[in-house]
Amino acid sequence: MTTTPAADSVTTAAALALGDDALVLSHRLGEWAGHAPVLEEEVALANIALDLLGQARVLLSMAGDEDELAFLREERAFRNLQLVEQPNGDFAHTIARQLYFSVYQHLLHDRLAAGDGPFAPLAGKAVKEAAYHRDHAEQWTLRLGDGTDESHARMQRAVDALWRFTGEMFQPVEGIDGIDWPGLERTWREAVEDVLVRATLTVPDGPRSGAWRAGAGRQGLHTEPFGRMLAEMQHLHRSHPGATW
Repeated sequence: MTTTPAADSVTTAAALALGDDALVLSHRLGEWAGHAPVLEEEVALANIALDLLGQARVLLSMAGDEDELAFLREERAFRNLQLVEQPNGDFAHTIARQLYFSVYQHLLHDRLAAGDGPFAPLAGKAVKEAAYHRDHAEQWTLRLGDGTDESHARMQRAVDALWRFTGEMFQPVEGIDGIDWPGLERTWREAVEDVLVRATLTVPDGPRSGAWRAGAGRQGLHTEPFGRMLAEMQHLHRSHPGATW
């Protein structure tokens, strides 16, 4: 079936949103290379980052040239969630970010894979990766939350600090059809709260909506750390335009 230019444009915008989520989080996780707390996590975080990068390549290719989109766009042209661009912080902070995002991504891909839209083929493969990412984050949340006094305190600070960025995940994305976004949010919250309670952590009571919530990444508005991350990510490509390797 031939799609209209408007439909193509909407699909492109959705591909950019999902692709930017995966690309930016992949880069953030890649920053742990050589710095993870244990050797096993060096491999685990690198594998998750590579999974996300693979997803990003497919999605960005649906919108244009993947390299140009990754390395030549300005900050305001990126459509990723503000959550995924947040700095790694300590290991607990990274795990809290992973918990929030991987549960969301797993639930979203599961729904996309069940449909017949343009993202169904990718989602059918990515949902398996997202399930592993989710399990990894959940297990570490339980381990840190129900561990030592220090690990518990660090994990609590992390889930509290990132909570305000989670509401943005459930703003409808134009071009992604057939998703019950309020239902997705309810399922996400039930799943995340279950993990936090089992980890002996307190579910944050801060705002996820309203005037004080964070989140305008889908509109191209980003937090200060994103500009610094983007400059580092794009430096080599911009320093040697047109180079081949």
